[in-house]
Amino acid sequence: MNLFELDKVTRSYGNRAVLNISHLTLKDDCIYAILGPNGAGKTTLLRVLNLLDEPDKGQIKFMGVDVNSPECDKSSILRKMCMVFQRPFMFRSTVFNNVAYGLKLRRVPGPEINKRVREAVNFVGMTDFINHPATTLSGGEAQRVALARALVLRPRVLLLDEPTANLDPHSVQIIEKIIGNTHSQYGMSVIIVTHNLFQAKRISDKTILLIDGEVVEKGETNNIFANPRDERTRQFMNGTMIY
Repeated sequence: MNLFELDKVTRSYGNRAVLNISHLTLKDDCIYAILGPNGAGKTTLLRVLNLLDEPDKGQIKFMGVDVNSPECDKSSILRKMCMVFQRPFMFRSTVFNNVAYGLKLRRVPGPEINKRVREAVNFVGMTDFINHPATTLSGGEAQRVALARALVLRPRVLLLDEPTANLDPHSVQIIEKIIGNTHSQYGMSVIIVTHNLFQAKRISDKTILLIDGEVVEKGETNNIFANPRDERTRQFMNGTMIY
């Protein structure tokens, strides 16, 4: 099944074109890595997929539904997506309450909230911190809580914007394991923006390379790293591209 289909999607900020995607299809049940140099449009693409930013032109379908059609229930679609940012915001409350926040907004019954929050917190390895103030957590711990806050909602797709940027190697390893387990145990699709080529190679099934807002190459991660079709991909992978 196609998770997302983008056709002739463009996005500009002022006079600066940020995205220009002629066509892009993302399959369900995959971990995608989005790579590219600074300013390539990676985060903008993620925000467009998450319906946080509206494209200037073009069509976006989510699971076959045109998100801009009059018949589309955007609130229903948004419930199937969760986005985790590079620097997650923590409410001035406990880890439990931070993870429970979305469930409370959705008016999930208390006993179900308690069950799902504890499962999610355990899944990310933060059970010992469940009653701790979330604002006192380290960067890696806060990112794990942010992942739990998303996972507890059981979305169809998890969108991650540089989730391990500025974290120590041990925290990076933990987050990557959580991402892999999320896909294997929950069956969620994952789309991750990263600057880390090795991370993309370690955890993703498929990779997309963006340069100047355009999809330069897309395919199986191992194939793209081993046998890139586009010379720009080769230059980006070996660090010789001049931006």
